[in-house]
Amino acid sequence: MLTKTDQGRAELRPGHRSLGQRERAVLLLADGRVSESRLAALFEGEGRELVDRLVTQGYLCRTQPAPPPPAAARPTAQHGESFAGTRSLATARMYLFDLSDRLFAPRDRNLADRYRAALREARDAHAMLAVGRELIADVETLAGAQRAAGIRERLERLLPPEITDIPA
Repeated sequence: MLTKTDQGRAELRPGHRSLGQRERAVLLLADGRVSESRLAALFEGEGRELVDRLVTQGYLCRTQPAPPPPAAARPTAQHGESFAGTRSLATARMYLFDLSDRLFAPRDRNLADRYRAALREARDAHAMLAVGRELIADVETLAGAQRAAGIRERLERLLPPEITDIPA
């Protein structure tokens, strides 16, 4: 497991931007609960190089995994897939980035790029959720209401509990 060092936490504070977007994404996800192999698999396998570089540069450190929470405390995703990650805006944003690439890029690269740009520009929860609602609406148009509902439910499980504004 990987966790942020003091240097890594400082990089994520407002006003600190010495790393690129992908490095910062790995830092956001490195919370001691996401496996190193999962982080290494990010960005079509380029995550391994990013992880190694962030460890070498002192932004991340390797730790022993924390014990898993009791089964009753773990959120469950669709089809019995369990989610043991952190509920956060960063996790939800990464999910939306991934959806944009997986669902739209093969069919319409411009649409995928538009969503990626909109997610990068979304500076707060309200703006990010607005992009998420628009993305879900496009999923409903392209793949149907059931697929869109599943994505909406998954997104709700990734958001912090205090955020509940994803209307159907």
